[in-house]
Amino acid sequence: MTRINTNVQSIIARRVLNTQSMAMNRSLERLSTGLRINSGRDDPSGLIASESLRSTQVAITAAVANARRADSVVSVAEGSLREVNSLLLELEDLVDRSANEGGLSSDEVAANQLQIDAILTSINRIANNATFGDLKLLNGNFDFTTSSVTSTHLTDVQVYAAKIPDGGYRAVTVEVQTSSTQARLVYAGGTLAANASFQIRGNYGTELLSFANGTATSAIAFAVNSTTELTGVSASATAAGTSYLTFQSLGYGDSEFVSVNLLDGTFALVADSPTGSAATSDYGQDGTVLINGTAATVDGLDATVNAGSINFKLTMDTDFAQSATSTSFQITGGGAVFSIAPEVSLSGQATLGLGSVTTGTLGKQTINTTNHFLSSLGSGQINDLNSKNFAVAQRVVKESIDQISTLRGRLGAFQRNTLDSAINSLLVTHENITAAESAIRDADFAVEASELTRAQILVNSSMMTLTAANQQPASALQLLG
Repeated sequence: MTRINTNVQSIIARRVLNTQSMAMNRSLERLSTGLRINSGRDDPSGLIASESLRSTQVAITAAVANARRADSVVSVAEGSLREVNSLLLELEDLVDRSANEGGLSSDEVAANQLQIDAILTSINRIANNATFGDLKLLNGNFDFTTSSVTSTHLTDVQVYAAKIPDGGYRAVTVEVQTSSTQARLVYAGGTLAANASFQIRGNYGTELLSFANGTATSAIAFAVNSTTELTGVSASATAAGTSYLTFQSLGYGDSEFVSVNLLDGTFALVADSPTGSAATSDYGQDGTVLINGTAATVDGLDATVNAGSINFKLTMDTDFAQSATSTSFQITGGGAVFSIAPEVSLSGQATLGLGSVTTGTLGKQTINTTNHFLSSLGSGQINDLNSKNFAVAQRVVKESIDQISTLRGRLGAFQRNTLDSAINSLLVTHENITAAESAIRDADFAVEASELTRAQILVNSSMMTLTAANQQPASALQLLG
């Protein structure tokens, strides 16, 4: 059948040509952009999956940048602490040299005190001026805040890390199950019946004491307490039916000990109480403390817990540490909060507590119930060189060095075990997600090149077919003669 008005073959040829042209244009677009999916019509479900993966990629990239920024902040703080550590070592050297009283003139001692004052000023300056941008790092700006801490139960609370919900707080319950004790020896013989000499040893050192026949226990206690700063052992005389004398360590816990060795005479000792067994030495005992139901690591009066989202150390009052009771407080906020996960949530945060490292907070050392800080070494203070409290001053400096070293160790652990591991994990995740997104969205050039070649051939073929279909109606003119 031959028609002129309606050329069906031409219509078919035009449709096929348009289809092949669209296929060729699609291949050209994919080859020019490198993407298999350029719009939703290319692959609706693939586009949804691809955009979701791209969102995750952006979040991971931001988390890696956050972790690296946090690492920079911690590095600045650690660098400042390194200088404080150097100053403290120099300070200890000055104290130790000044203790050589027989070899120093008063002018040399005064010169050493001037250096000590300069070092203390430098430590305060570093603590108040260690900054990252406009953030002060070591002046207590990033210390955690607490509330409802009962001072008669807890004398100090240092929060190292805590995840606190916005507008909320973390409740902490401290329960003493067994007491921390001092090392303790008891003499129940009353007034000395004969001359006696004995050697006292404690955590600080050793001292030899001698007493004449008839010396009262109160006089012995006075002599022992006069050497407490040398031995770390104190004494108290008590009358309970018969006068007896108690030797005890200054501190509490497993590391504390008292030893009284008789060198001459009669001086019988027992452990812990007048009715205890005979002994010449005794050790303290660490108690058992539960913090939010978790067993804490106890060292004398100090209890440390690292359970999940909270990590802190607290110092118990002596009476509280020896009583089976409990206390509660709240961690209400503060600390340096870093978001190092793709999801902005509490679980994706890493927190770090940075307390003040000024001379008014470093070096707390309890000697005979008196608290000493690094600032006490300044001119006119209780532990300056003129006071000649060299043993106490040295222990205060050593305590300060331990505090700074511990803080530097915590910062290093945070960098290595938290930030570095987070960055490495995120980078691996980013690689895998990028590969998955590429498999969905990127064009395969080999496939698209072959598809383009095929489309070009089919377009040319369709054009030739359309040309032939358009010429076919002209054959009807031959029927008209």
